[in-house]
Amino acid sequence: MDFLNKYENDRLTIEDQKEALTNPYWAFLFAKENIPGSNFKALQAKACEDPFYAYCFAKDIPGADIKYCQEHACRNLEWAYHFALNVPGANIKYCQEYACKDSYYAYQFALNIPGANIEHCMNKAISSLENKFKKLIMEKACK
Repeated sequence: MDFLNKYENDRLTIEDQKEALTNPYWAFLFAKENIPGSNFKALQAKACEDPFYAYCFAKDIPGADIKYCQEHACRNLEWAYHFALNVPGANIKYCQEYACKDSYYAYQFALNIPGANIEHCMNKAISSLENKFKKLIMEKACK
């Protein structure tokens, strides 16, 4: 039986940890099962190789190292935003630096995240839009 079938049928054992550590998603799933004797830090490290699973690990796994997960989730601006929105204990300022690199997430951050520095979000959004506009002009000019 393969890893996902074992997970779906509640048949994971400590022996399946080695296989779980080959894939960020599987590491996340294995950690969710809270199997006695599992290497929590290794599972977290593997899950955090992917920004989405770093976010999921912090949000869904009790005992996750929030700071470690945040550093990895924030490599992606979408997950930086969601981290600030949904993970208790998130460092809002840290997440904001990453999420606000794009005008859409800067707007969402200012609108939805309590404690966001709205002026910072606005400045980042304007800068992002200016850069997109400049790139568009250059592309048109070079045709």
